Amino acid sequence: MPLVAHTDLPTFGRLRDEGEEILSPARALGQSIRELHIGLLNIMPDAALEATERQFFRLVGACNQIAQFHVHPFTIAGLERGPEALAHIERYYESFEQIKRDGLDALIISGANVTHDHLQDEAFWGPLTEVFEWAKQNVTSVLCSCLATHALIQHCYGVERTRLPAKRWGVFSHKVVDRRHPLVAEINTRFDVPHSRYNEVFQADMAKHGLKVLVASDQAGVHLAVSPDGFRIVFFQGHPEYDDISLLKEYKREVLRFYRTERDDYPPFPENYFDPATQRLLSEYEAEVKAARHGARPLKALPEEEILGHLDITWRDSAKAVFNNWLGKVYQITNEDRRLPFMTGIDPDNPLGL
Repeated sequence: MPLVAHTDLPTFGRLRDEGEEILSPARALGQSIRELHIGLLNIMPDAALEATERQFFRLVGACNQIAQFHVHPFTIAGLERGPEALAHIERYYESFEQIKRDGLDALIISGANVTHDHLQDEAFWGPLTEVFEWAKQNVTSVLCSCLATHALIQHCYGVERTRLPAKRWGVFSHKVVDRRHPLVAEINTRFDVPHSRYNEVFQADMAKHGLKVLVASDQAGVHLAVSPDGFRIVFFQGHPEYDDISLLKEYKREVLRFYRTERDDYPPFPENYFDPATQRLLSEYEAEVKAARHGARPLKALPEEEILGHLDITWRDSAKAVFNNWLGKVYQITNEDRRLPFMTGIDPDNPLGL
């Protein structure tokens, strides 16, 4: 069912231009279909703020449950913002206080960039854990992406993430571990997921605290897990929301960091992402960048247009299927009053009755 453009957030227009069905509030009011209100706590840095909106809005809007989806973006204190991002947030985002007053049926928490070795030292740690605590009591299900997964696991279970020897970066094959769970119903038993992170919470640590692992990779570790009750918290370590160009943009950013001498080594290719033709093209470009770094010639632009046609997206269908299953279950058990998490008779400690 379609998203409802209940504000003039530019993301709605961008998605409409891409062919997504977006309802106006007037048209939505004429349909006798139940609403679901989903929060998006967007804590990504300025450069990725609007792209993150589009990525998660797109996954929600692709769901085919009989519902109208109102997505409510908001953010928290403790994040460094520039004037443009602050203006965007001021105009289009809701406050956490308003979110608490109105309530939510479900909540998505994005990843974030960090500047400290320990998450509890980040300026946003206090505001983020405040949202966690409120959502645990008032929201049917919370879906955490990457950094949010690590933060919530540390906050709730005392497990700190482990720094990896090298960045986990690329597109990796994953296998469904528990085929009986409703979140992975009618989904391929093996599928790809992008990862981009320096840290990991390992499957063994999750198991010690009763978290249920649903999807994992021999190379990339756990992608999808749920809290011991089976549904109240959904954990992603990968990035199923990524666009086909997301890793290319990250690669370009790292190349520019090398050129500006912000990193000593030239960035490796994200694993299993660039085809051989693209790798040859980018290897030639590497020589250009190194020469420009030493002042031998001006820096040429990365040949993005030549690369775009070679990029595959091998994770979108499975990402849509998981989101469809997630919001379908939220629809089945959430209270019609979005300030309350469950219908009468639902056990909060076993909401799916597994």
